[in-house]
Parts: sequence; C-alpha cells; structure tokens
Amino acid sequence: MTHVTLIVVSRLGVWIRGMRLRTLSISIAPILVGTAHAVASFGRIAILPVLAATISAVAIQVATNLANDAADGERGLDGPARLGPPLVVGSRLMSPSEVRRGAMVATLVAALFGLFAVLAGGVPILLIGIASILAAWAYSNGPCPISATPLGEMFVIAYFGVAAVVGTEWLAAGQVSVDAVLLGIAIGLPAAAVLTINNHRDRVLDAANGRRTLSIVLGERGATILYGAELVGATMLAALVVMPAAPRGALLVAACVLPALYLAIRVARMPISRALNGRLVDTVIFQLVLAVATAAALLGDW
Repeated sequence: MTHVTLIVVSRLGVWIRGMRLRTLSISIAPILVGTAHAVASFGRIAILPVLAATISAVAIQVATNLANDAADGERGLDGPARLGPPLVVGSRLMSPSEVRRGAMVATLVAALFGLFAVLAGGVPILLIGIASILAAWAYSNGPCPISATPLGEMFVIAYFGVAAVVGTEWLAAGQVSVDAVLLGIAIGLPAAAVLTINNHRDRVLDAANGRRTLSIVLGERGATILYGAELVGATMLAALVVMPAAPRGALLVAACVLPALYLAIRVARMPISRALNGRLVDTVIFQLVLAVATAAALLGDW
C-alpha cells in the first residue's frame, strides 16, 4: 500500500469506530419484525419504501452515534477513565466539529431516503421521520440531553422499537394493527437493555459528570434487575403476540428466554469493568436473534 492509501484506510477505520457498526442491527431488527408482521397479517409488502426506510433508519442511528461522540468528547466526558470502547473525539482522533459534520451528513442521508418513504407512506411516515431526527440530535445535545436523564431507555423503546415496527408495517401494507405496537415494545426492550448495560458500566464516570441515567437512579443491583427484565420481558411479550396465529412458532420465540436468562445472570454476577463491553455486544446479538425468531414464527407454516 502507498502512504496515501494507508492514510485513507486509517481514516476510514476511525469513521467506522465512530459509527459503531457492531450496533447498527438495532435499527434493522425492528424493520425485520415489522415487515414479517405486515406480510403475515395483510399478505403484501411494498419493498422499495421499506428498503428506503431501512437505509434511513440506519443513517439516523449513525447520526445519533456520531453526534453523541462529538458532544461527549467536547464536554470531556470520554477521557482515559472511560470503561467503554474509546470514542473518536475522546481519543483525539478527530475534532468535535469534524465528527459533528459526519453526523450532519448521516442526517442528510436519512432525510433523503426518508423522503422516498414519505412519498409512499404519507403524513404518518413524515411525522415519524421528523421526530426521529430531532430525537437523534436531542439525545446528546442541548441544555438537557436525553442521554443524561433517566429517560434514555424510554426513548430507545419508542424510536428503535414502536416507531420502527409500526412505521414499517404502515409502509409495507398501508395498515397497522395493535399487535405491531406490542411487537415494537418487545423488540425495543433489548435495544433499551443495550443502553442499560452501557450506562451500568459507566455509572461512576457518569455520576461524577452530573448525569442521572436510569442505571444510576436504580443503583447497581436495580440496573442488573432491569437489564434481565428487559430481555426476559421482550421474549415473553413477543411469544404472546405470536401465539394466537402460530402456537408452535411461539415456542421458538419463547426459547429465546434461555439466552436471555443466561445473559441476565452473567451481568448480575459481573463487577463493573471493561468486561461488560462483551455483554453489550451479546445483547445486540440477542435482539437480532429474537427478531429473526419472531419473523420466522410469523412467516413460517406453524
């Protein structure tokens, strides 16, 4: 490789770190469930609008991640004492303004692909899109960022769960059922658990910086109980929604309670340390597994 090529590759690696690629399935999982439920319930799907919404959703998550990196790094919240993976600005690999510009580009991508979805889905999709973009920036910016309050988990369930599943079903079939809302809550709970374990790991530094995340409010034991409840509750709720239409398929979904309990017990027994980063990744994988199991149960001939 030439020197210029090495610089480009290195720079790309920094952007990939900032985007947190390993967590982006959090945006894809609810769309998978919403699409499967739309097909199972209404027998049709508008493929191109759903694909556009998928790209838009992933871009919104990237924008959220980059805006969070820039905001926290600028405030000095991601220094050497951080237990989580080093972030871009905190590691002085990029300036806050540069990372913030990357978040703006991701937001523009989200808006452009979201516009195509709006043309297909109308006002409901427009409202979901506007609210999602505003929430992405409000999560880490402003005088009272969501990330510094106990409302983070509710935000995640609302946008990476309910809004994503319901919006996808509306785009796919032009209709929405109550079950889509329940499935949105179910698939949003593991996404919220990702935030719970993240904030549980960072509780000492967050408290020192004046944050009041839900993990801090509940205390160490309370946070681990919440984490387990989010995973187990997600599994049981998804299985209950699937059961009337596919009783045997519901057993497949319910089987996800085993890894849910395994993760809950492991986290409860682990001291606060960098080792929790591995459990965070496991939680992201668990959400995707639950989404695939739920989609398979909805679409399979059970």
